[in-house]
Amino acid sequence: MSTTSRDYYEVLGVSRDADDETIKKAFRRLARELHPDVNPDDPTAEERFKEVAEAYKVLSEPDSRQIYDRHGHAGLRGAGGAGGPDFGGFASFQEIFDSLFGGDVFGRGGPRAQAGDDHLVAVEVTFVESAVGVSRDVDVDLVGQCDACEGSGAAPGAELLRCTRCDGQGEVRQVIRGPLGQFMRASMCSECSGAGQVPSKRCPECRGAGRRRRRETVAFDVPAGIADGQRLRLPGRAHEGDPGAPPGDLYIEIRVASDERFVRDGLDILTTVAIPVADAMTGTAVTVPTVEGDAKVELPAGTQPFHEHVLKGKGFPAIQSRGKGDQRIVVEVVVPKVTSAEGREILEKLAQHSESGGDGDGLFGRIRRKRKR
Repeated sequence: MSTTSRDYYEVLGVSRDADDETIKKAFRRLARELHPDVNPDDPTAEERFKEVAEAYKVLSEPDSRQIYDRHGHAGLRGAGGAGGPDFGGFASFQEIFDSLFGGDVFGRGGPRAQAGDDHLVAVEVTFVESAVGVSRDVDVDLVGQCDACEGSGAAPGAELLRCTRCDGQGEVRQVIRGPLGQFMRASMCSECSGAGQVPSKRCPECRGAGRRRRRETVAFDVPAGIADGQRLRLPGRAHEGDPGAPPGDLYIEIRVASDERFVRDGLDILTTVAIPVADAMTGTAVTVPTVEGDAKVELPAGTQPFHEHVLKGKGFPAIQSRGKGDQRIVVEVVVPKVTSAEGREILEKLAQHSESGGDGDGLFGRIRRKRKR
């Protein structure tokens, strides 16, 4: 007998054109919320669960969904039912889960083999390596298969016996009783780790675990353009899991060492170069470092302090898109101190043969104003 007269799509919170996967996800989400472990003090949880289970049962089957879409609840009654599937005869939530999925609402048909743990390691690279990329190796301590017993956990010549704790099933089942009924909970057997067998004599190297920690050298590539603190993910390169389960992932956090020649600014690289004031006045050629080697830069006459000379495309490349930054060279003009009256007179004569290349009167304008005072 139907437990609800509400619209099944409304019960699950999905649109009428929802696909099968959307309907399945909606039911799982609602069923988790109504699980007795989550609602031990809610006497209405069981009926609410049966309502969403009924809606899922109808909408997950093409024939019943088609009838319902055309004729509603009356169509299901006319098709030989009583308005929907009847869950009233089930003694527990677990039986309903089994009827719908062959396992519980959390998607488990029993205990699953545990995947391997992830592992994080930090690796330092130079500033230049972060800009142009580099291949590196890193030594990591990982849990892997024991070579002595090839993962069996048994000593040489030992027999594999049926586990007495789980009777060879690899799992231990427990009936949980609560105010909303009872359900079955399965957990991996701690004695045999889910294998169903235990060795008559354990491997002395791994003490029967079948796995042991060992040091491995892992090669990887650092992509050009990586920034300090970014992580690389190497799938399946970390700790091994239980038999049949995937290994974990290795994460490498990149630490970029500082370089007194460069500063990163987004995708750009900043560099400073100091030149004498005379060279700034007359123009000069300077050699500046780049991540690709030294480069010669021509500075025009009248170069002002903090002038930026741009080397196009000499910065960091974008990792996940096209494009590349620039290298911006900031000029520092070194102004000497005048220590004699003769030197001051020379500067005054020089001022008569020069013109300002910057804002206002520039350096010599300031000298003239100071003499007038």
